[in-house]
Amino acid sequence: MRPKIRRAVSRDAPVLVAFNRAMALETEGKVLLAHVVRAGVRGLLRWPDSGFYLVAEVGGEVIAALMVTREWSDWRNGDFWWIQSVYVVPGFRRRGVYRRLYRHLQAEAAKKRAVCGFRLYVGRDNRRAQATYRANGMERTHYLVYEQLKPGVRFFKPAPERG
Repeated sequence: MRPKIRRAVSRDAPVLVAFNRAMALETEGKVLLAHVVRAGVRGLLRWPDSGFYLVAEVGGEVIAALMVTREWSDWRNGDFWWIQSVYVVPGFRRRGVYRRLYRHLQAEAAKKRAVCGFRLYVGRDNRRAQATYRANGMERTHYLVYEQLKPGVRFFKPAPERG
């Protein structure tokens, strides 16, 4: 199994929405509102200046994806590519699929002088993902991530209790 890596296109939107919702439920216990995620995925696919998705597929089936957004660094006079919304279908995990996605991303970045590096954030308790990122050459930084949503922004509902 050697997945084909490519940039996502509009026909990939439904699977990207499904992956985002599955990842949020699995990692944070959040049920993302489908219409919000759908609009967000379609928006990025329409406006690639904001970022892009990479997908991995086997036999024509998308089995993994990640999203990249850009952050300008005045300290480095270049863009960091932020890796977000990483999802690999459970049956394909621990088989090097993320590594292939990341290597493809590194190869794309090597062709662009403006890219100075990669960043991502990961849940504090997601040890498996942290180990995967370290194994691929990434290092933990000393930064913490803070956020404040505008009043009224709602993108998820609490997950049902598991019993």
